[in-house]
Amino acid sequence: MQVSRGYGDGWHRCRDLSLWAFPVGAVPEWEYNHSLAFRKRLASKTELKETTMALQKWFQVPSLAMAAIAILAQSAVAAPWSRGFVVSTYGFAFHYGSRPGAAETDPGSDCPRGSAFHFLDEASMRKVLEAQSWRGKLEIDNIINPPGIEQARLPTYVRFYVWGRAVSYRGWRKGIETYVNPFAAPDPGQPEVTGKIADGFNLDGKVKANDFVSPEGERGIDNALYRAWGCDPAFRGPATATLDLRENTQMREGLYTVVVRISGNKDPENDDDATLEIGYSPDKIVKDASGNVAPRYSYRIVKSAEYTKLKAKIKDGVVETEQVDEVHVPRIGWFYDQMGDADFHKGRVRLIIGADGRASGLVGGYRDWRDILAENTFAQTGAEQGIRDHEDAVSLYYALKRNADGMPDPKTGQNLGISMAYRIEAVPAHVVDPAKPAELRVLQQEEPRRKKFEIMRATMIKAITTRIVQNVPPGAGEGQYPAMERTIADLPSKDFFLKTLDSPGRTQTEELDEDGNVVKLPSKPERQVNNVTPDTIAAANKP
Repeated sequence: MQVSRGYGDGWHRCRDLSLWAFPVGAVPEWEYNHSLAFRKRLASKTELKETTMALQKWFQVPSLAMAAIAILAQSAVAAPWSRGFVVSTYGFAFHYGSRPGAAETDPGSDCPRGSAFHFLDEASMRKVLEAQSWRGKLEIDNIINPPGIEQARLPTYVRFYVWGRAVSYRGWRKGIETYVNPFAAPDPGQPEVTGKIADGFNLDGKVKANDFVSPEGERGIDNALYRAWGCDPAFRGPATATLDLRENTQMREGLYTVVVRISGNKDPENDDDATLEIGYSPDKIVKDASGNVAPRYSYRIVKSAEYTKLKAKIKDGVVETEQVDEVHVPRIGWFYDQMGDADFHKGRVRLIIGADGRASGLVGGYRDWRDILAENTFAQTGAEQGIRDHEDAVSLYYALKRNADGMPDPKTGQNLGISMAYRIEAVPAHVVDPAKPAELRVLQQEEPRRKKFEIMRATMIKAITTRIVQNVPPGAGEGQYPAMERTIADLPSKDFFLKTLDSPGRTQTEELDEDGNVVKLPSKPERQVNNVTPDTIAAANKP
């Protein structure tokens, strides 16, 4: 008789009940009925003889009986098995080159000059604004230090939104919003990674001069996103990078859940015909009392979207999947509007299963760099993201375009993809097929914001592709409109900024309300006019 048994480390194995006939605790060193170490010993053919002799000595059973046990053990090794995981850490696989425990700002082998800060202080802001030849000195001085700011009720926010409005318009002429049209601004410069070590995959099967070397010594690693953005402070550093922390915090708070399930029919540590599934779960992550992701909880897996099933091989606990044209997995994010399918091209997965049952590894491939830029820029607004997190989406645009290394456009030959990887850490979990097909979780109250994000994304991609300046879509909130207008209402110098600074509301024909939405104005009555011409009137008035 056989049963399916679940283990605390995420394993599910089909076992013959006769294997559990020995009394629990009879083999105290091996903890026979639950020990992962004992199961590994049974799985090892080279140690099977040794194990059999040890059991014979311990239980004083005949050799014939032990032969039967050996047969049963081999049968158990070949039984169907599966193990599941819920992802606890998810983010860009950027190799931090500074010393352990150092701040993300410190120089290292990856970024010799440290992190690439933008909009950090008055001096850096002045440098940015002076790059526009159409700005005068008085305008720049007033933007840097708004006159009468000390009299405003919220001086910090006044500066934040005035600076945000100014950096949103850095085109070759006034009126061009440069987060929607980044090509219209000069390249501010984004310091790039100069180190040679990176996490990732050899996606093209080649070893090129510009490729990285993995920490384990594998050559030919393709991770051009790391080269382009690896010095960005919002993602640099394993402990204090703001966006890296934010995306993982929001994931653990229930924004989204990623699960992995591995299954096979041989030894779970060495199986050349395994299957790996990775995808979205509608179930929120369960945390323990310390706020960590709790192991051994059940999660449903969605198979209709953001899901991929891959063939895999396992050797000594290292899971390597095949490389396929498309790998669909949830993408990283910290707001609902960012969430969706990462859609890796030429993608693959690697996981290393630790002795404690936890997993770590990578999922990677090529992604459309324009999608990556939109997801990062318009999660809030380009200016909010830039001023708050000291990164410049215009700089990031040029860095992405410069380092793109895959997915060439069939018409232009321009690379639209950039090699990259997400880093994964996961804890054991029970990943199950739901009784009824599960779907992605939809938050109706956030859907309007998602729609705005998709409109902004499409508008920016159109601008980049055609190099034709696009207006900011009404109601998007981009350019800090109307947030700046509301915030500077009590600023003594507000009239100067309302008159001088560009805004989406000024450059478009629609009227917008205080939330930036298009206002449908009531139609005005037509002006009454005389249908008779002046000459006719004059003739009629003659005696």
